[in-house]
Amino acid sequence: MPEIAESLIPDEVAARIGTVVATATGAVVQRDWQRWAVSVREDNPLYFDADYAREHGYADVICPPLYVQYAILGVTPIDTLRVDGSSGAASGNLTFPKCPKRMAGGESTTFLRPSYDGDVITSVRTVESIVEKRGRSGRFVLVTWKTAYTNQRRELVAEATTSMIARP
Repeated sequence: MPEIAESLIPDEVAARIGTVVATATGAVVQRDWQRWAVSVREDNPLYFDADYAREHGYADVICPPLYVQYAILGVTPIDTLRVDGSSGAASGNLTFPKCPKRMAGGESTTFLRPSYDGDVITSVRTVESIVEKRGRSGRFVLVTWKTAYTNQRRELVAEATTSMIARP
């Protein structure tokens, strides 16, 4: 009779599937997104030139879509970071004692409307699934979150699906 391996997913973590594990709110600030855009070498005039943005149908310069996820990030002191270098706050601090090694599993984001200086973005992250799998190098856990980003008018700005792999 084959031996049944003990699950890599703790019961208390499995119970969090379908629950909100993190929320955050942050302001969209033109100077901040322009600094971010320059640092990632994004020079689209929609982010810097109001006349250009208006010529293209926007009310003013717009925030780079990918910046939205950074507008809601807080500050974490270095000495409080986890071993994997993250704060754990955005992931809901899900712990997998049998799988201490973590890596990003991918991210897909759909942008639905622009954000402007002064908008306030709120993110709500929900655990969509936690699945144990087996690959060529052995067992692992795949966690998938769904995140909704809304503005102060409760309009959906973006939706993201993010995955993380935890390995023994």
